Amino acid sequence: MKKLILIGLLFIFIGVISLNKDPIINFIDDYIIKEPSKLDNKNKYFRNYDFNYVQNTSNFIPEKKQDILNIYYTLINSGMNEFTFYCPKEYKTCLKEVRILANNQEILSNINNFVHPFNSFSHIETEYDTLGKVNIKIFRTYKQLEIDTIENKIDLIIDDLIKNAKTDKEKIKNIHDYIINNSKYDSIRSTEKTSNYRSDIAYGPLLQGYAICGGYTDLMEIFLERLNIKSYKVSSYNHIWNAIFLDGKWYHLDLTWDDPVANDGKDYLEHNYFLISTTKLHNLDITEHKFDQKVFSELKEA
Repeated sequence: MKKLILIGLLFIFIGVISLNKDPIINFIDDYIIKEPSKLDNKNKYFRNYDFNYVQNTSNFIPEKKQDILNIYYTLINSGMNEFTFYCPKEYKTCLKEVRILANNQEILSNINNFVHPFNSFSHIETEYDTLGKVNIKIFRTYKQLEIDTIENKIDLIIDDLIKNAKTDKEKIKNIHDYIINNSKYDSIRSTEKTSNYRSDIAYGPLLQGYAICGGYTDLMEIFLERLNIKSYKVSSYNHIWNAIFLDGKWYHLDLTWDDPVANDGKDYLEHNYFLISTTKLHNLDITEHKFDQKVFSELKEA
């Protein structure tokens, strides 16, 4: 009999909880202490500057969509692997905006373009609940051994590359020429989507001598960071290259297209896509260089 009474009470309790689920959740939401994670361990690849599309933030209580973009950017930019923040109940569409962002690979890739390559991600996992808790896990593109190897190689060569250069433009040109002269376009990866080389990241062109556009662009970004030159990666539907801030203006730099694959099998070094304006870029090619000028608005045509 006691067991039957207990079972009956249990069913009544479950029924009460089910009928009053929303008020209970609202009660918990009102009184639970919700503190975001602390962003106190930025690594040395953190970029302490902002862009038009995303900015670093210390406010992890979002009030609008841009705040959520900035939280994601700041987290990715910091080098942290996990972070938690909470949507306030006043921001009615916050979880909806988080869900849209978490499932939109194009937006996430755009954010990824603005961080140092060593802090870029291969994928992100976002979990959220009805109480507004949002937990983000970052899985990085570069392994620590790859970072150490790349850094050590750059340490060995960078002084020789820039010692005779008098301006930043000359330094960039020397690095541009070095990368192209010491690597080839990885046509196999481009066509067959497989390769024996890490040509899609900086390791490929620097250590193995092979690259596709992602490898060229990452390696140039890493060199630019060493020179303290502001830059980011700009992408179209199927291509990626560098955007560089120099002498008060933004320019395009595309090493992939300056390292053409020739029918005669010879290696060529060109400068057609070296520090050029958006107008000149599109005069040369609009097909693979058509990019979203709302995202990469520093490069917007006048």
